[in-house]
Amino acid sequence: MSNIKKKYFSADLFSGVGGLTAGMHDAGFQTKFAVELEVDAVKGYKLNFPETKVLQKDIRSVKIDEMKSLLDSKPLHLLAGCPPCQGFSSIRKLNRKASVRDKRNSLVEEYFKMVKELKPLTIMMENVPGLKDYYLFKDIVKRLDALGYDPKVDVINVKDYGVPQNRKRLIMVGSLLGNLEIAPASGKKRTVRSEIEHLPTPDEADDPLQKIVANHTEKVMERIRLTPKDGGSRKDLPDEYLLDCHNKKNIGFNDVYGRLRWDDYSTTITGGCLNPSKGRFLHPEQNRVITPREAALLQSFPEDYKFPTDISKSSLALLIGNALPPRFSYIQSKNIKEHLDQHFG
Repeated sequence: MSNIKKKYFSADLFSGVGGLTAGMHDAGFQTKFAVELEVDAVKGYKLNFPETKVLQKDIRSVKIDEMKSLLDSKPLHLLAGCPPCQGFSSIRKLNRKASVRDKRNSLVEEYFKMVKELKPLTIMMENVPGLKDYYLFKDIVKRLDALGYDPKVDVINVKDYGVPQNRKRLIMVGSLLGNLEIAPASGKKRTVRSEIEHLPTPDEADDPLQKIVANHTEKVMERIRLTPKDGGSRKDLPDEYLLDCHNKKNIGFNDVYGRLRWDDYSTTITGGCLNPSKGRFLHPEQNRVITPREAALLQSFPEDYKFPTDISKSSLALLIGNALPPRFSYIQSKNIKEHLDQHFG
């Protein structure tokens, strides 16, 4: 994406399969270490970033001295992370008591602890929009301000940053070096067509990730075939093809068994992106759900990005759906890199 001469050092907490790291690397950062608990995510991360040391453990058990030793006396220019806070996702909030009790919500506190101990020059955190109103997060923002980071927090949509996907996210950045703003929207619209139309069909593909397609019963296949091309939904089907659960007034069911639209953004790519019963994940034209490669491209991963293929399809979908879109990470990381250049360039 750009020719970078100077290297800055970063770390990626809760790294997943590496969407955030991919963007940081494109912007010129060298990730010294990553922390990730899930086995499949670590496997995928290592396929793409073999030079980065991955601490495969619960972040609550990671010793600060261990991370400092991996920095090898080098400064930490950027500490980035996406603490899992699914308890504040829009679907989970339908059951508010359960969402507030979700133990993953406390992991944002772990991110703050790492900032406090490692003292990075800049910080970046991404998360679900609902976290913005969580009392613990508000308190952490105040504590980061007291440490001198002057944090900026906003809820943005990645579709405004060149990602072909309607996906709202919370972003926070901060710096010890002076004012650091969240990168403005790039203004370039990318669509489903621009990202996946060129791909061969699963039958013709050589890419293992493009060959993976869900198998369905004949009844489900008939429902898919009857769904109008280029944006059709279950609402277009005859009544006898509607499922009982689809008649519930629940926002989580509105888009199931729907087709993507060629000349629009995709809906949010979630951990259920390879299952048409989980959302609008049908191919715009072909009678099938999208493939893992198509889902990854809609997340803005490069076409040669590696994912493990010896794991279950549901696990693969989670790796892709839970990732931070690399193109969004790149724009934010490039903005931070330019901020650092003002002081070290």
